[in-house]
Amino acid sequence: MKPRRLIAAMAILWLSAWTPAAIAATSGAPLYGAWGFDTSGMDRSVRPGDDFFTYANGAWAKDTAIPADRSGYGVDYVLADTAEKNVRGILESDPQSDLKSDPSGVAGPPGADAVKIHAAFVAFMGEERIEALGPAPIAADLADIRRAADRADLAALMGRSNDGFQASIFGLNIRPDFKAPRRYAVYISQEGLGLPDRDYYLEPSFAAKKAAYQAHVARMLTLAGWPAPESAAKDVVDFETQIARDSWTRAESRDPDKTYNPMTPAELAAAASGFAWPRFLTAGDLPAVARVVVRQKTAVTKIAADYAAAPLATLKAWAAFHVADAAAPYLDRAFDQANFAFRAKLLNGQDSEKARWKRGVAFVNQGMGEAAGKIYVARYFPPQAKAKIDDLVGQIRTSLGQRIDRLDWMSAETKAKARAKLALFTVKIAYPLVWRDYSALQVSPTDAVGDFRAFARFEWNRQVKRLDDPVDRGEWHMTPQTVNAYNNFTQNEIVFPAAILAAPYFDPNADAAANYGGIGAVIGHEMTHGYDDEGRKFDGTGALADWWTAADKQRFEAEAKKLNAQYDAYSPFPGVHVKGDQTAGENIADLGGLLIALDAYHHSLGGAPAPVIDGLTGDQRFFLAYAQSWRDKYKEDAQRNYLVSDVHSPEKYRVDGVVRNVDAWYAAFAVKPDDKLYLPPADRVRIW
Repeated sequence: MKPRRLIAAMAILWLSAWTPAAIAATSGAPLYGAWGFDTSGMDRSVRPGDDFFTYANGAWAKDTAIPADRSGYGVDYVLADTAEKNVRGILESDPQSDLKSDPSGVAGPPGADAVKIHAAFVAFMGEERIEALGPAPIAADLADIRRAADRADLAALMGRSNDGFQASIFGLNIRPDFKAPRRYAVYISQEGLGLPDRDYYLEPSFAAKKAAYQAHVARMLTLAGWPAPESAAKDVVDFETQIARDSWTRAESRDPDKTYNPMTPAELAAAASGFAWPRFLTAGDLPAVARVVVRQKTAVTKIAADYAAAPLATLKAWAAFHVADAAAPYLDRAFDQANFAFRAKLLNGQDSEKARWKRGVAFVNQGMGEAAGKIYVARYFPPQAKAKIDDLVGQIRTSLGQRIDRLDWMSAETKAKARAKLALFTVKIAYPLVWRDYSALQVSPTDAVGDFRAFARFEWNRQVKRLDDPVDRGEWHMTPQTVNAYNNFTQNEIVFPAAILAAPYFDPNADAAANYGGIGAVIGHEMTHGYDDEGRKFDGTGALADWWTAADKQRFEAEAKKLNAQYDAYSPFPGVHVKGDQTAGENIADLGGLLIALDAYHHSLGGAPAPVIDGLTGDQRFFLAYAQSWRDKYKEDAQRNYLVSDVHSPEKYRVDGVVRNVDAWYAAFAVKPDDKLYLPPADRVRIW
């Protein structure tokens, strides 16, 4: 991806100016190297069997500097930079100008939505006005907290957490019901922590970060004009530490069986009696809800008790801090800089704040992402790219079905149901077929804080109003300009936004091996999620159901535990390890996705041998392209953060931890028993 130091700056500019439309218009040259891979980024001094990630990416990693306004950099960042600049162009153009509809008709002339996204961007960019206002935009929120007479009043404020800046110790969400995925349900989950994960409060290795957090709490309370900010900050952190003790781990929260606990509000009030649930639900616009699903059941009970035991003054200080902390990016420079100094610099190692226009783009994407996305698709996404991806998805689907048929550990009974689930997969490519209706949303060009509240209120109202309607199966949970993809278990669907459908993941001018190792493995990854340790618990209709035989389940779990143990052994820093149970779903999907994409690549050759290019066989090119797709690096603080707060393994292990379980990789690179990544065949994980 990023070439060596001598031409790195030029390459970054070149890549950031490249769009999918430009790729489609080329005369046949791939964007990366001779066949879709940047060979200059390799470190050929490393044996592929010792460290395949470094063999493929070592020179790039050595010669690429992380930009000052980033905590990491790599493939996804380059593509995100491109999308970000394209959206900036949309936001800075005249909203009344004509916009031609693209041939697929996904976007027409700009109307009210174009005016609104422009207004929101202008509001965020209005630094002079924001500076003049100081903390005034959150004065009403803080006054509400001061007026609270008791814990019930504060619980009511927490119920408004989806409407703006008020925070809550419990999350309140509306999403498809796990066991009846054609209807919506109200979900309640543990929340209340201001640090990235419970480990930051409980593990000695994060003691310095926790101390810095207490100072940050005091700083925010000082800026908000809260009395005795230093002592209040200690009380807030002590309160959150108790919540952390009582919270489930991320690994525990991944289990859909354990996190599906339907109750009536009365049953919830009895189980977690320390909290004013009727006030909370009423303030959340759900006064008559008859049923809720509690995710971390025992934690919710304990956290309610923590709330009941905490002094009212502590709870008020906690609420005031979280209002100030959430609003800080939209307030004056003192708040904004305090937020950056702690959230970005101290926690993630980011040296300088992003340019304001970049944060303005993120602001609009957060609040009206589909409105910007509609124009983005029309301008920058070629319809022919969608057709090519549709075809590739079909090939990967076929390969997964064939792999299911060949499994020697799965019974015929479970195979039939796995096949049935595959047949019901829905695939969404590039952009929604029906765009979100923002007509009820009011946006001001002079009030960034008000626009944030309007965004939040609009989204929550949208969800509440449709609570009793059938689930909208056409809805997207990412914008077209997002560089990512996802599997939605309850809808049995996989989704690929437009922005990820670009080189190096997908390049219509690259060798087939590069595209199968890039976007093919991504598609396979998302499909495999439907059969990972979480996804396998949902059937073809999207319902949480036990459709495996007991013996098959036992065999699957045994292999999954083997994979978890492998990842538990990986240590990015001395004394720090990857959490195999926390990252299990992604690790399983990485392995399955690569195997399925490799099968599809082999099938695409039609029985003919793959050509040798740059002295590399087809399989070698496939695995190198896969490694290139994980060409990323991070500041140490950011990586340590992700190790405890993210369900994904570090990129190095998303390469090395996967290929060492793939027989074809051993053959492709002549990996021998004395190589560091070598696993005896009996120790290689065989899931998908």
